[in-house]
Amino acid sequence: MTAGGNDEKTSNNMTTLSLGFSPCPNDTFIFDAMIHGKVDTEGVDFEVFMEDVEALNRRAFAGDIAITKLSYHAYAYLTDKYVLLDAGSALGNNCGPLLIAKAHMAPDAINSARILIPGKMTTANFLLSLAYPGAHDKTEVLFSEIEQGVLDNEADAGLIIHENRFTYGQKGLIKLIDLGEYWETETGLPIPLGGIVVRRDLPPELRQKVNRIMRRSVEYAFANPDDVMPFVRLHAQEMDDEVMKAHIDLYVTEYTADLGEKGRNAVEHLYRIARERQIIQAFKEKIFIN
Repeated sequence: MTAGGNDEKTSNNMTTLSLGFSPCPNDTFIFDAMIHGKVDTEGVDFEVFMEDVEALNRRAFAGDIAITKLSYHAYAYLTDKYVLLDAGSALGNNCGPLLIAKAHMAPDAINSARILIPGKMTTANFLLSLAYPGAHDKTEVLFSEIEQGVLDNEADAGLIIHENRFTYGQKGLIKLIDLGEYWETETGLPIPLGGIVVRRDLPPELRQKVNRIMRRSVEYAFANPDDVMPFVRLHAQEMDDEVMKAHIDLYVTEYTADLGEKGRNAVEHLYRIARERQIIQAFKEKIFIN
């Protein structure tokens, strides 16, 4: 595994592709096998960029990475550059972002509150916009800094994702709304948070190859969790094993191996609502890998 570079490279019958994912346990859990040669990669090697989700979103907007984890919100603006894999998605039930604060707030107060968010293009922010369309006073910060920002009165509320949903209560913060529950109540569908995309300008057979490798890597992690956990621990931020495993169980689901019909329906429904509310434009391309 190396870091740097952004081109497809071929040498000695090996193809090297740039790959981006976050250091969060759910990502390191599913990518460990494919980047460390524990599954058949069909002659593909990977140059790894490990960054937080918003940094990955920005890199994808620049178009300088071949394969990357991407929030479903950000992907809505990049369908011309990338196609969505069936494998690798963070999509499930009871796993949505949480809006937290130091004290209870009425809906009107939330719409006028100062809110820290983990990125404009995160699916978390998209869901917040659906639930509270009047909430416009938002400040983007690194997701891991949101809890402390609320505690320090830098904002009235914070939108938390990833492992922070397991720690906010220990810090004296309270939940205002679970936006995953909001989505599931409104739609009856699992919540699409992030997916894995591959550049459209890569050959179709290579895109299919990446999808197969990704699925093998997920299946390996499901079958051999103890073997992939050292890589997860290496990059987890001061997280004990129980929190890491809870994080993985929450975000790595049956849909991670394969979206399937229900998973694809959830993604399409998310985008249908976004189009109806004129948040995004209609897509010209098919979004799912053939």
